[in-house]
Amino acid sequence: MTYTALHLKEASRIIDLLDHTKIEKMVEILASLKKSSGRLFFLGVGGSAANCSHAVNDFRKIVGIEAYAPTDNVSELTARTNDEGWITVFSEWLKISRLSSNDTLFVMSVGGGNLEKNISPNLIEALKYGKSVGASIVGIVGRDGGYTAKVADVCVIIPIISPENITPHSEAFQAVIWHLLVSHPKLKSNQTKWESNEIKS
Repeated sequence: MTYTALHLKEASRIIDLLDHTKIEKMVEILASLKKSSGRLFFLGVGGSAANCSHAVNDFRKIVGIEAYAPTDNVSELTARTNDEGWITVFSEWLKISRLSSNDTLFVMSVGGGNLEKNISPNLIEALKYGKSVGASIVGIVGRDGGYTAKVADVCVIIPIISPENITPHSEAFQAVIWHLLVSHPKLKSNQTKWESNEIKS
């Protein structure tokens, strides 16, 4: 079997194992957020941060939810990292944004944060702050879900099919799931270009 065939076979198995119930529960939380005009804050690092930026666009443009990602503001992110340290870059950003119980934190992460191993401590601090103000928390994470899975109202964990491919599958399926969410009839408000225009040959 080629590596291409193996990778795609793993992806197919992940699709079969995803927890549909948790995804639908996430839809309900986001639909409630939209109805109450709450804000959606995406948190992620590395490749997940790039996914967060894309998701912000989709939730604003397709769903009509006010959404942000602190990693999109590179000036503030690097200033806070330089002056205050990496651990508090998200929590302090959220404080300035006046995160409240009417808002939702959406974590995208491979590990979900682990204090003992000093992995993504900035996510953990942000989630602690989110809990302290009563914000709802959702996540799409890999491995065992880490801290995110422990505190989230709903957390979709990408099943591990291959220990060698945890990161690529976790980050790829973040995109699969958020695109599912913004396409869901309970959330989607605005049609996307290629679906709204007949393609003429």
